[in-house]
Amino acid sequence: MIDPFRRMIERLSRCKRVLVTTHVRPDGDALGTSAALVLGMRAVGIEAEVLLLSRLPRKYAFVFHDNAIVSYNAEAGWPQGLSLDRFDALLVADTGTWSQLPGVREKIEGWAGQKLVLDHHLTQENWADEKLVVTQAAAAGEIAAELLDGWQVPIDSAIAAALFLAIASDTGWFQFSNTRPYTMRLAARLMETGINTDQLYQLLYQNERAERVALQTRAQQSLQLLLDGRLAVMTVSKADFEQTGADVPDTENLINIPLQIRPVEVSILLTEPKEPGQIRVSLRSKGQVDVARFAEKFGGGGHARASGLKLEGPLDVAKQRLVGAMTSQLGAG
Repeated sequence: MIDPFRRMIERLSRCKRVLVTTHVRPDGDALGTSAALVLGMRAVGIEAEVLLLSRLPRKYAFVFHDNAIVSYNAEAGWPQGLSLDRFDALLVADTGTWSQLPGVREKIEGWAGQKLVLDHHLTQENWADEKLVVTQAAAAGEIAAELLDGWQVPIDSAIAAALFLAIASDTGWFQFSNTRPYTMRLAARLMETGINTDQLYQLLYQNERAERVALQTRAQQSLQLLLDGRLAVMTVSKADFEQTGADVPDTENLINIPLQIRPVEVSILLTEPKEPGQIRVSLRSKGQVDVARFAEKFGGGGHARASGLKLEGPLDVAKQRLVGAMTSQLGAG
């Protein structure tokens, strides 16, 4: 049987142009992986561009700008002038669910091109023609690196920087439990290409806007510790965004703050959108609770220790509903 890496390589090798996309509100893994895939395909003569379903976050923009990667922003609707007919395949990185790809399903349902997925999340839906899913991978970037190796694409410093961004982001600079020996060996190999990891660290962790720090303060002020400190709940309201001048991307990684508290087993962050819409919920676990399975009960998903979902508002009602369900979950545990 042909392994899934070889099957993906064979499908992509038959393409002349590929459109790469990733989940809404892309993080470092999503963008680093997308950039590495585009650069890798360039190396074998395949034209590739990126469709972003949210605007490109400032802190990660360098990986696109430094490599002259063409991207389209679909946050306000499908970009004018972007025709799927120009492409032979749509390659989706770092997600395999429609809920993370707003507006895409309607566009590709009648499209004749190949639909491909490269992902490491447990939660998946079976709509792609080919899926390369490695759930033990710390980041989608790890899978992309192995794919490019199998394709015999040289990992130069540009590709290495994109892959390092992906892996370092999704492992919390190699602190999270998803970091495995392979992750460290790959990181060392990427460093050997000459990438400036100190500069990357500054871009990722010492490059925040004052508005984000103000929003972080608001989130921490909302912190509630329930069930003898086992459950931590924070909220970010529309008013918090308005009064701090922060934006939705500024909520990234706020969910991890309560995990510093010793008895906390599960952390929940509810974010009210600036515009009318559903409440976005992020969940993190130290391992006692599988938050991916919990999220699936509400139509969400992700990893056992990191997942997300969406709920109808208002914020206080969504919070009450989640706290009740998680209380039952922790009580059963």
